[in-house]
Amino acid sequence: MKILLKSGKIIDPESKKSRIADVLIESGKIKKISGRINTKARVIDAAGMIVSPGFIDLHTHLREPGNESKETITSGTLAAARGGYTTVCAMPNTDPPIDTASGVKYILTTCAQEGNIRVLSIGAITKERKGSELTEIGKMTKAGIVGISDDGTSVMNSLVMRRAMEYSKMFGLIIISHCEDLELSKNGMMNEGKISTIMGLRGIPTQAEEIMVARDISLAELTGCHLHLAHITTRRSIALIKEAKKRKINVTAEVTPHHLVLTEEDVIDYNTNCKVNPPLRTRGDRAALISALRSGIIDCIATDHAPHLDQEKNQEFDLAPFGINGLETAFPALFTNLVDRKQLTLAELIEKLTIRPANILKRSDIGRIREGANADITVIDLNKKIDVGDDFFLSRSKNSPFIGKTLKGFPVLTIYNGRIAWHDKEYIK
Repeated sequence: MKILLKSGKIIDPESKKSRIADVLIESGKIKKISGRINTKARVIDAAGMIVSPGFIDLHTHLREPGNESKETITSGTLAAARGGYTTVCAMPNTDPPIDTASGVKYILTTCAQEGNIRVLSIGAITKERKGSELTEIGKMTKAGIVGISDDGTSVMNSLVMRRAMEYSKMFGLIIISHCEDLELSKNGMMNEGKISTIMGLRGIPTQAEEIMVARDISLAELTGCHLHLAHITTRRSIALIKEAKKRKINVTAEVTPHHLVLTEEDVIDYNTNCKVNPPLRTRGDRAALISALRSGIIDCIATDHAPHLDQEKNQEFDLAPFGINGLETAFPALFTNLVDRKQLTLAELIEKLTIRPANILKRSDIGRIREGANADITVIDLNKKIDVGDDFFLSRSKNSPFIGKTLKGFPVLTIYNGRIAWHDKEYIK
């Protein structure tokens, strides 16, 4: 099928230019971009809309295998498409974990058969994610992983982490670090500070993150691997990353939408949908994260989509699991709270969701909108407003802190590999 997107405003993060033009899609590729194209095709009017490369998420929890009641590959990739994503990296903290070549093959085969978009597999660093014995990284690489991580838990043993970094370099993988000193954060519920004291909740100090950021940067310098730091939250972590980049250490970092738009103050009413690990930090940390994202110290935005069931979240705060449902609200939450408030430009936001994560993955075939590229495209209506409720989500889980809020700027059409992966039925009949 040929698809012709007419008269949309194309924002190209590769050339850093924007223009109004038509986009012709054919055989899974962007065939032509021009001011006016006349051809037989399915015509979609994109006038007044933003046409962007498909978003890329380096940090998605699809829950399958093992927790299909929370999310499946089918529901998770549909939710991703609804959020404008055409590529997601599936984290390995499933049940069982993705710590073998056969586990990787299961993920990739199932995603090819049942997924709505591209799914890249992240393999575990250690067997069963217990932090003690390395997985067979070479075999998982042959099976198709693009990186390794024990996300959800930290690799506390520095020697094990060093060896993992050495293997990751050998096989050309990124190593994604969940930076958390598990002894310092043990039994913590939220950011440690005045608010946690008032609420009577055990806190998680910023040092629990910063100590491990410092350690892993030091090990990355020793081994020469590509270290990617997941869900950074503190000012001191930013300073450590800035210094590492200044010293030419191969380190990249991500920040989540919820850490960019929420703070520890959003936890005051014991809203378990704001319970996340690492925790929401202070206003000062949030401001520093936005500044670091704009300057390039933090490279990209990743959702850390972590779906949980209502009955899990509707418990006492200390019993509820950590995690936020993030794929479907990422762009509108960021646009509403940052772009509309002049803290980030639209071009900067799209860059952090597209070409920046593509470059971290060393993929030149995604995150771009140019002739000959894969036809992964997101069309966005910046004026579309939605009052987010339980009925909003395509994900199996609804654990979002944005329920009850009005957000603005929503994807209305997602094209993956030349076909429509999801569309707003009010926009395309």
